[in-house]
Amino acid sequence: MAIIIDGNTFTLNTNNTSYIMQADQYGYLIHLYYGEKVQSAPYNLIVYADRAASGNPYDVKLDRTYSLDALPQEFPFDGMGDYRHPSLRVRDEEGNYGCDLHYKSHRVIKKEPLKGLPAMRGGDALEITLTDDQIDLDVILTYGVYEDVDLITRSVKVVNHGKKITLEEISSANLDFVTGNFDVITFAGRHANERQPIRQYVDHGRYGVYSTRGASSHQYNPFMILCDHETTEYSGQAYAMSFVYSGNFYGEVEKDQFDQFRMSMGLHYEYFSYPVEHDESFVAPEVIMTYSHEGLSVLSQNLHQGMKKYLIRDPYQGKIRPILVNSWEAAYFDFTGETILNLAKAAKECDLDMVVLDDGWFGKRESDNMSLGDWYVNEEKLGGSLADLSKSIHDLGLKFGLWVEPECVNEDSDLYRKHPDYAIKVPGRRFVRSRNQLVLDFSRKEVVDAIYEQLIEILDHVDIDYIKWDFNRCIANVYSDDKDSGKMTYDYVLGVYDLLTRLIERYPELLIEGCCGGGGRFDAGMLYYTPQIWLSDNTDAIDRERIQYGSSFAYPISTFGSHVSAVPNHQTGRVTPLNTRGNIAMSGSFGYELDLTKLSDEEKAEIREQVKDYRKYQPLIHHGLYYRYTNPLKDMIDAYGFVSEDKEEALIFATETRKIAGVQAYFVRIHGLEKGCLYQDDEGHVYDANVLESVGMPLRNTLGEYISFRIHLTKK
Repeated sequence: MAIIIDGNTFTLNTNNTSYIMQADQYGYLIHLYYGEKVQSAPYNLIVYADRAASGNPYDVKLDRTYSLDALPQEFPFDGMGDYRHPSLRVRDEEGNYGCDLHYKSHRVIKKEPLKGLPAMRGGDALEITLTDDQIDLDVILTYGVYEDVDLITRSVKVVNHGKKITLEEISSANLDFVTGNFDVITFAGRHANERQPIRQYVDHGRYGVYSTRGASSHQYNPFMILCDHETTEYSGQAYAMSFVYSGNFYGEVEKDQFDQFRMSMGLHYEYFSYPVEHDESFVAPEVIMTYSHEGLSVLSQNLHQGMKKYLIRDPYQGKIRPILVNSWEAAYFDFTGETILNLAKAAKECDLDMVVLDDGWFGKRESDNMSLGDWYVNEEKLGGSLADLSKSIHDLGLKFGLWVEPECVNEDSDLYRKHPDYAIKVPGRRFVRSRNQLVLDFSRKEVVDAIYEQLIEILDHVDIDYIKWDFNRCIANVYSDDKDSGKMTYDYVLGVYDLLTRLIERYPELLIEGCCGGGGRFDAGMLYYTPQIWLSDNTDAIDRERIQYGSSFAYPISTFGSHVSAVPNHQTGRVTPLNTRGNIAMSGSFGYELDLTKLSDEEKAEIREQVKDYRKYQPLIHHGLYYRYTNPLKDMIDAYGFVSEDKEEALIFATETRKIAGVQAYFVRIHGLEKGCLYQDDEGHVYDANVLESVGMPLRNTLGEYISFRIHLTKK
C-alpha cells in the first residue's frame, strides 16, 4: 500500500522508497526515515539525551532529554527552542513571534489541485493537520505519493481561525537527517550560462541557493541534490527537492552542532511578509522529492518520468512536437511580412513544421526600447494583417507561432502612457530600468485582465499554433498600489499563473514555450503550463552541451528548447560543424535559429536529413531513460544516451569539446543496457553490453574541431 497508518506512525511507500514519520507522545511530528524501502519503522534512530543548552518545550516538563533543537522534525517551526532554520515563522497581531504546533488529525485523500498554483496531478495523498490552540492556527501538511516513479510531493496550507497573523517565512519541504556524510549539488550560473552543477562537501553551517529577483532566476535554480560523498551517477544515496514555483525561493542545507543535517526548500523570506486575516488561508507551493540508492542517474530518471507523466501539460502528448525555425537570429527586428514568408518557404523546403515570428511584430516596435505592452499588430511593418500572414504560412502546410512578453512594459508605449500605475515602482522614488523596460504589477487582477484582453484579441482572430512567452528582466522595486508590499512578489507569480491558465483554458491546443531571457525561469512551476522552455539565449552548441548537462539533473530532456544556430555563433563567434550543431540540438525540442534563406543547397539537404533523423528518434529521446556518461565540465568528450524502458534500443550522442593531439580514441562507458545481451549499431557492428559498461565504446578521434558522434543500438 502507498499509505500505511499504524497508530500515530505514518508510512508512505513507493515502489522503491519509504518515507516514515510519527506523532510522538507529546504530539510533535517527528521525522523517522526516508530512503530505500523498509518493512518497519526505525524508531530506534531517535536518540534522547540531555543536550545541555538546547531548550525543552513546556509540555515535557522537567525532561531535559527532549529538545526540538536536536530531534528530526517534519515541519520545524520558530518559537519552541529549535534554533535551526525553521519551516514556519509566524508573527501575531501584537508583534510576537513563534507558534507551537501539535498533531491534530490526519486523513487519506485523492490528491487535489492547489488553488492558483501548479502541482503534480493525481495520486493518493496523506493530509496531516497540526494545530496551535493558543493562537487558533492550523497547518495542513499534504504528502502526495507517486509509487511508480518514486516521487513524493509536499505542500503546506496555513489556516487562521484566530486573530490576524503574518507569515514571515514558510517552507514547503523539510528533511532532517540524524547522521550523514553529504555533498550538496546546486545549479548556478548567469544569463547565457545557466544551471552549471556545483558539488560541495557539506560542513557546519548553512549553505543555500536563492532568488529574490521575482523569477526563479538564471543565477540559481530551485532544485537541490543532497548525496553521499561517494555517490556517483550509478551508485550511492541521493535525495532531491524540486520547487514547483517560478518566483523568489530559497533552498538550503544545514549541518548542526550535533552533526545532523537539515535540507529545506520554500519561499524566500526576503520581500515576504504575508498577512493572513481571521478565517483566511495561505497555500505554499509544492516541492517534488525523490530518493535513489542507485546514484544520480536513477534520481534524474525518477524526476523526468514523474514530471512527464504527472506534471507537464502537453497538447502534443504522445505525438512529435513541431520542429520550428524562429525568426530572431534570422532577422532580429529587421523584417517585413515578406521576410517571414520567405523564411517559411525555406522552412518548407527543409521539411520543417513551423515558423515562429519573434520580437518586433507589434505596436511601434523597432527596438527593445519601445512598445512592450502594446499587443496590437504593426500592419504597416508587416505589409498586411497578421491573419493574412498566418494564412499564407498555413497554406504552405506549416504551423505559425508568435513571440510575446506579457509581463513587461516600455515607458515609450501606449499602455504606459495610459496606465503608468500598472508598472511596479515605488511612488516618489527613482526606479530601476532593465533592458529599458519595467515590470507590470501582475499581483493586481486588473493588470492581468488588461493584458489578457489584448492577447485574446489577437489569438481569437489569428490562427496561432504556438506562443513563446518571454520575460526579460527581474523585479527590483517591490511595491504594489493596492496591497501590502510583503504580499506582492508571491501574488505576482499567482498572476502569471492565472494568465497562463486562462489562455490554456481558452486555447487548449496552443503550445506555449516558456522563456525568461533564455533560461531564467526554467523550473517545475513553469513546466506545468509550458511543456518546453527556451534553455538559454546562448545558442552556441558547445556551451549548450554544458547547459543541457546541468539541466538534465532535474528536468526532462523533452522540455529543452534547443535549436541549431548559425556560425559563427552570434554569442561566442565559435564555428561548429552543422552535424555537431544538429546532434546537440536533438537532445530537446528541436528547431533552428538561423536564416534558412541564406543556406546553400548542401546545407539544406543536411538539414532535411537532420529533420528526418529527429522525427525517427524523437520518441526515444523524449521518452527513453536518460544517462549522463561523461561530465563536459571536466572531460574532453560529452557523452550521454537514451535507453528505451524495455532496453531494446538505445541512442548515444558524443561530442568532442576539447582537442588534444595524440589522442587516438575516446572510450565511453555505456550504462543502461541489458546486461549479458548483444547490441548492434546501424552499420552492423555488434557490442556486448557488459563490455560497453566495463570498458567502453571506442570513438575514433579524427582531425577537425568539435567532432560529434551519434550511435543507434538495437538489441539482437
